Amino acid sequence: MLNEIRSSLDIEAPVEITAKESFPSCFSVSELAACSMAGVGAAIAQLKYEVGLSQNIETSVINQRLASLWFAASIKPIDWTLPPIWDEVSGDYQTHDGWIRLHCNLPHHKTAALSVLKQPADREKLKQCISELSADDLESKIVSAGGAAAAMRSIDAWSQHQQGNAVAKEPLISFEHENNGCNVNNAWKPTVARPLNGIKVLDLTRVLAGPVATRTLAGFGADVLRIDPPHWDEPNVVPDITLGKRCAFLDLKTPKDRAIFETLLKHADVLVHGYRADALERLGYGKYQRKSFNPNIIDVSLNAYGWSGPWSNRRGFDSLVQMSTGIAHQGMLWKSEAQPFPLPVQALDHATGYLAAAATIRAITKARGNRSLYSAKLSLARTAHLLKAYPQTLDDSLSKTPASSDFSLGEEQTPWGVAKRLKPAIVVGSTQMHWDSAATKLGSSHALW
Repeated sequence: MLNEIRSSLDIEAPVEITAKESFPSCFSVSELAACSMAGVGAAIAQLKYEVGLSQNIETSVINQRLASLWFAASIKPIDWTLPPIWDEVSGDYQTHDGWIRLHCNLPHHKTAALSVLKQPADREKLKQCISELSADDLESKIVSAGGAAAAMRSIDAWSQHQQGNAVAKEPLISFEHENNGCNVNNAWKPTVARPLNGIKVLDLTRVLAGPVATRTLAGFGADVLRIDPPHWDEPNVVPDITLGKRCAFLDLKTPKDRAIFETLLKHADVLVHGYRADALERLGYGKYQRKSFNPNIIDVSLNAYGWSGPWSNRRGFDSLVQMSTGIAHQGMLWKSEAQPFPLPVQALDHATGYLAAAATIRAITKARGNRSLYSAKLSLARTAHLLKAYPQTLDDSLSKTPASSDFSLGEEQTPWGVAKRLKPAIVVGSTQMHWDSAATKLGSSHALW
């Protein structure tokens, strides 16, 4: 797994993985956690060497226990609690010919699903209604209505599916060499402690892979500014993933806020976006429009179901991709359950996020070294394809509940209350991840560099 990730990043920096504990799973989730973070560490090691911060390419040391725990949650509230992860009607439902998962955490997705089913938000009534329907047919209708759902497929069924076949042919990280005229921001002043110091990252991402990527970049010194529409919130994950960032609201449907956004775009070094593949195009900020504002920007994008095939613009989340790609079905067989059995954590989201961060760091390094501009594309479905090649053979039992020794010594003062944060899992020589600010609420900063 590690060699495939390093090959995708075009990098051979040495890696050491310690504390090799693993979550119980049918696939090697903890190995994926360590290896995706190793991609980040190796990219930082290569960057440090190429900009003269180290005399040789240093070994990245990844703590697999900590990496696994970061894939669960990095924050532990003290005397306060996070909201529930799932909406009341989100979850798996048995149909007359299989299983389907509804993802209703966002209000408009919930409305779409209930409108198709013509039912209230009552789980028992939904169970009865869905039990009489076809999984594939219901999936298609909910998606067409603007909702998010996925029928459970086996690994074989996904490999024979048109979208599964398309994703299998895609690279894990798709780099695109765009031109030979990239000008790296003169404000970038890399140091051993903060290799990305001065890099401006414009963050247009939501739950969960994209925010993980930009949180990682902030951990190495990047100036990350996240933009959301007014009143947007993700209360169950924001305290986890806004660490080290500034967060602002902009309404990209109004002329005033569009002008502000375009100014931000002009002066950004990196744009990371995780909306559906056609979302920015529909707002008038497609690839060519973005390049017209800033021809030298590094563009890193993520989506759910891949960048080719009929589902490339489909709404998706980690739990849905697990259903589609055969992971939940394989887990059911492994666990001898009668219903879908997912991975112990949202591993596709987290791993794709760390791989996106690694790809960003490689693109920055290439821009500095040979003045070449690279963009990168990744997807949850392609990360799933990687993971499925590595079934877990060990009977490990790492708990998702951290020990007190897993947390950093200090306390984090957040807007919600005091919290503890996990120790970083990545160390590159004398470079250790740290964040310059605590987690913050969305919309709490001004939209400016």
